[in-house]
Amino acid sequence: MASQSPRRAELLRQAGIPFVVRAVAVDETPLPGETAADYVRRLAEAKALAVPAASDEMVLGADTTVVIGEQMLGKPTDAADAARMLAALSGHSHEVVTGICLRSEAASGRRLIRDFAVTRVWFSAMSPREIEDYATTGEPLDKAGGYAIQGLASKFIEKIDGCYFNVVGLPIPLVYRYLREK
Repeated sequence: MASQSPRRAELLRQAGIPFVVRAVAVDETPLPGETAADYVRRLAEAKALAVPAASDEMVLGADTTVVIGEQMLGKPTDAADAARMLAALSGHSHEVVTGICLRSEAASGRRLIRDFAVTRVWFSAMSPREIEDYATTGEPLDKAGGYAIQGLASKFIEKIDGCYFNVVGLPIPLVYRYLREK
């Protein structure tokens, strides 16, 4: 797995999918005019290509962003940035978009599988105090969109349409479907 995400690692463990972590840093700056789907697929591929792998290994790269309106929300820089994101999400729906790339190398050549998943999430309205209290817990700081659906923010999620695991950080059913095909 070409990711340092503890959530992705936990999801793979829970699903019984064996892996080793070989994370690399890639530039996560969006390109001008890039859609959220293109952005996460590009980053997932960059991560998958940057990791060395033996011919019998498959490399999984993934990246997630949150989209509200036309704005992509990455990981907040601090509690104030998390509060800004949460205020934007409060009382609205948004999309969580995760790109995946599976890479394998064989004598017959390189194989790349690229795809993405989208899940719509509805946030309940949060009071300024709730936003501040949650933003200062530290939980939002390493999460796209500034919240963890599986954590303290769970009480603010009214409903979702799509894969829950995608919102946590990795669309496990999509990944597994491709792993079965290898």
